[in-house]
Amino acid sequence: MALTRPRPEPLDAPLHIAGPEGPWDEVGDRLDDTGRAVIRTTWGQWLAAVLLDPALRPLLGSDWPRYRQTAAAAGRMRFAVSRFVVKHTAAAALGVPVDTLDLGYEPDGQPRVRGDGEGVEVSLAHAGELIVVGVSRTGPIGVEVVPADRDVSREAPPGHLCTAEERAALAALPESERRGRLLWLWTVKEAHAKALGPGLRRRSCAVGFVHDDGGHPALAGAADQGAAAGVWSFATHLVEDRYLVGAAHRRLPALPAVPAPVDTGSRSAPAPLEERGPGPGDHLRFLRPVTSGRGEERWTP
Repeated sequence: MALTRPRPEPLDAPLHIAGPEGPWDEVGDRLDDTGRAVIRTTWGQWLAAVLLDPALRPLLGSDWPRYRQTAAAAGRMRFAVSRFVVKHTAAAALGVPVDTLDLGYEPDGQPRVRGDGEGVEVSLAHAGELIVVGVSRTGPIGVEVVPADRDVSREAPPGHLCTAEERAALAALPESERRGRLLWLWTVKEAHAKALGPGLRRRSCAVGFVHDDGGHPALAGAADQGAAAGVWSFATHLVEDRYLVGAAHRRLPALPAVPAPVDTGSRSAPAPLEERGPGPGDHLRFLRPVTSGRGEERWTP
């Protein structure tokens, strides 16, 4: 019997996070509902909190040498703020203290959460004053941001960026609409490439995109993909009337649960299902709160 594949759902518009205080509960709600979230902020909104944080060096962790070696003060501040934003977002997703996380980097420069954060995927993009971070518990995620007035035709001519079908669609558009469509393709393709990761990236002109029935980005020929490849979701959103934000997420199939082994031969009592109280060497496990900077407590065993 053929399996029905889940219908992809577009990613919600990026949540605005005004600073380290959040609101992280909204990020947590999105992660609980969909397994992913995209947030946006500006580096100036975080700057005072980062500069005045006495734990700046330990929070930057392995990024501290790069921070110190960045010559320009503005670049140094943007670097520190972007790493703070990534770590706070990942901490909100995991329900762990932000100072328990460290960042590593993929060959393409995209951050990877290490330490207690290996259960999430993150992606970072920034342009001008805007910082965008994607976080996912359910599979790879990629984000991209570009100024809405950027002319990408000089950086990525249609012959290098687009498939033959996309070039034909562009040629059929009025001249006034082509620049916007090309920018749309650039943004969603960059987000898709980041979600794929450096080992699986393909040339932009080899991957086609169309608008689905709801007007959202979708892979051309996506119906031919196998279920094992996961379900792709895409979105582009105009932010602050000045930036185009693209996001791509691949929801991977859930791994089957592995049942815990049952020990049936280690007990000598005649009644194998009898109840007993804790012995001298036993430990009772209690639920304990873990604060994540989201303004609430989450309970974990």
